[in-house]
Amino acid sequence: MADRIADIWGARTPHAKDAPWPVRVDLHLDRGLAESDVDRWVQSACVLCSNGCGCDIAVRDGRVVGVRGRASDVVNHGRLGPKGLYGSWQWNGSDRLTRPLVRRGGVLVEADWDTAMDLVVRRSRELLDEVGPLSHGFYTSGQLFLEEYYTLGVIGKAGLGTPHMDGNTRLCTATAAAALKESFGSDGQPGSYSDVESCDAIFLFGHNMAETQTVLWARVLDRLHGPDRPVVVAVDPRRTKVAEAAVESGGVHLAPLPGTNQALMNGLVRELIAHDWVDHGYVAAHTLGYDDLAATVEPYTPEHVAGICRVDPDELRRAARIFGTSGRVLSTVLQGFYQSHQATAASCQVNNLHLLRGLIGRPGCGVLQMNGQPTAQNTREAGANGDLPGFRNWDNPEHVRELAELWNVDPLTIPHWAPPTHAMQLWRYAEQGSIRFLWISATNPAVSLPELPRIRDVLAKDDLFVVVQDGFRTETAEHADVVLPAALWGEKQGTFTNVNRTVHLSEKAVEPPGEARSDLDIFLDYARRMDFRDRDGQPLVTWSDPEGAFEAWKECSRGRLCDYTGLSYDKLRGGSGIPWPCDDEHPEGSDRLYADGVFPTHPDVCEDYGHDLLTGGTTSPERYKAQRPDGRAFLKAAEYAPPPEQPDEEYPFVCTTGRTVYHFHTRTKTGRSRQLRRAAPEPWVELSARDAAALGVTEGDLVRVESRRGRVEAPARVGRGRDGVVFVPFHYGYWDTGGDRHARAANELTATEWDPVSKQPLFKIAAVRVTRIGGGTRPAPAPTTTASAPHDPAGVPATAGEDDVREDVAPTGPPTPPPVPDRTPTVPHPASKG
Repeated sequence: MADRIADIWGARTPHAKDAPWPVRVDLHLDRGLAESDVDRWVQSACVLCSNGCGCDIAVRDGRVVGVRGRASDVVNHGRLGPKGLYGSWQWNGSDRLTRPLVRRGGVLVEADWDTAMDLVVRRSRELLDEVGPLSHGFYTSGQLFLEEYYTLGVIGKAGLGTPHMDGNTRLCTATAAAALKESFGSDGQPGSYSDVESCDAIFLFGHNMAETQTVLWARVLDRLHGPDRPVVVAVDPRRTKVAEAAVESGGVHLAPLPGTNQALMNGLVRELIAHDWVDHGYVAAHTLGYDDLAATVEPYTPEHVAGICRVDPDELRRAARIFGTSGRVLSTVLQGFYQSHQATAASCQVNNLHLLRGLIGRPGCGVLQMNGQPTAQNTREAGANGDLPGFRNWDNPEHVRELAELWNVDPLTIPHWAPPTHAMQLWRYAEQGSIRFLWISATNPAVSLPELPRIRDVLAKDDLFVVVQDGFRTETAEHADVVLPAALWGEKQGTFTNVNRTVHLSEKAVEPPGEARSDLDIFLDYARRMDFRDRDGQPLVTWSDPEGAFEAWKECSRGRLCDYTGLSYDKLRGGSGIPWPCDDEHPEGSDRLYADGVFPTHPDVCEDYGHDLLTGGTTSPERYKAQRPDGRAFLKAAEYAPPPEQPDEEYPFVCTTGRTVYHFHTRTKTGRSRQLRRAAPEPWVELSARDAAALGVTEGDLVRVESRRGRVEAPARVGRGRDGVVFVPFHYGYWDTGGDRHARAANELTATEWDPVSKQPLFKIAAVRVTRIGGGTRPAPAPTTTASAPHDPAGVPATAGEDDVREDVAPTGPPTPPPVPDRTPTVPHPASKG
């Protein structure tokens, strides 16, 4: 048995380059139970990070009692991380929402479903009659099922006709989508997790994979512990486990000052060009923009970049040499880029590195613009984030016509007269009073959005009708006019798609508690009560269950890059998840994209016409067509610009927020798991050893971190990050266990600023000051197993759990799953669109 709190990534299964990743099946059950005590195992996949690990849910006496990794799944080969083992199911306690709540006399009281939904529908109709569809806004999640997103998208776009739809995916994955559109013409990850098995080098740009995707990091570790190990390069201001692995592998740890990523990336691109580590044949045949890119990056010498980023110029040279001379390179990107200054511009430079060398579409040559949530890909595919479903272009009249024909509505009903409303603008409209009906589902913006004092004020507005749909009474639910109890994972059926496009089916294992309903049933109930009709007078939403919604979505995806038409619930049962596109031409799915060097950039196919990376200014359809991309990728360029907020005498530090391995988002689920809560029970403030000494702060002292917007008070961890940078985990809300409000939430500090292209908030660059306000009686509650490890471990108890997880390693375990066929899809030609 293994302690998977202390040993986060579990037992190693080393293997050689290009060899299959061995199976290791992880299992955790309630105390005292054995596998023979389980009544049945129900197929699912984990929803506590964007990795999407296949798993089975253990059920006994109608209750979830454990979880087991699926050996046959291409994503995880049987493994699960700590959140999957402990947090995916141990939240089903006594504090679930079981009945609707409505506000009476300023207080939330229990009601029945008819009463709650009558209030919702009455207010919705009143505002439609008085103001119109622009009065309605929907703010959703990255954790619902595909079927629920698509249903919500149809309701919002064809039923109501509102462009005000987005989700908390704007906070975590919007830049991934934006960078893919800007470079390749469409959303959709080019690479595959299986590239880990074949690469010679791995570059992680702002991606602490060891904590954010633990099973994927276990996959990397198994390469690093085998022969022919890859070289790792980490870009991160903190000394993470990824950074340590980079140094140990003979690679590089680059620790730029937060807010300077674009300068660093321009420097790397320049080095490739200066040393002629460029596949000129590939660039000429498959890209546009080389000359402009070369001219833009020319001033970014290693010395110039070092002055901006405060990195060693020779380390920058060495990192560039690794990228430029390695045979096969895998790159991953996450929040260190996405939530920082010039997010889309910096992320596009990662794509540029691969395009310059022609390292795309082949085993070991992947780009993974990672997601932060398990079903963020579905939000983007299905249009619940404001984009048009099926990666269609809102500025292309033919794409709008296709949807109108599919839904049998007037094309003018579908809001496409301007770009869809992104989340930050949606909340601004609510603040200004033009949005007066706000439906929030499966997310907790009262903790996760930037500048929380402002968000609390918005939610408290008397003229804003707030509907909250959740499984728990969160900080956000306390501001609602109506709270709808929702079923959670294991209590409903549906599909979801992970970062590398793999679609999983999650079956219903148990009944939801009390009167809680699935999110799909709630949306369908709203559609029925609102009596949404198509142009022939028939019900707009024609399905009544998850499988019916999935079949409807398949038709919407037909002929698009994210084609699901070859999938079905039956095909997804019993084995592995399957990556899209999956159609008649690729019946077993597609492991990676663009091996033929043809990209979905044709004007009749592309999802977006692009933007200026510095200003966010849109490219007109006419200007886009004049470039004649016709299947070629774009080498997008942008100069570095200083961030909007920088340290000064009053606020001398940069505060960056982030995650810890033991929690997911605002701890709605993981905070209810005993093992995960004990591993990281409270927030902390992480300082470098030199900064702590200058401030007179020792381990565990109580400190106050203040920005121009708010403050946080928490114990100090004297850590191993770079000087001048303060780290605060964002998971913790402003409540303690007694329900009192305290300055605990990292987003008290962050600003209402966003990237001009992706519109993703800048969580990583708040200017702050730090003050010691009291001595500590014990070390900070920060885990010692991860990037939050102390600079001096003496006197700091090691983070540990219990030996209660079984890890079965092949050959005693199940056989190694077969690899997904490497069938590269052909980009749809304009004439072949569905």
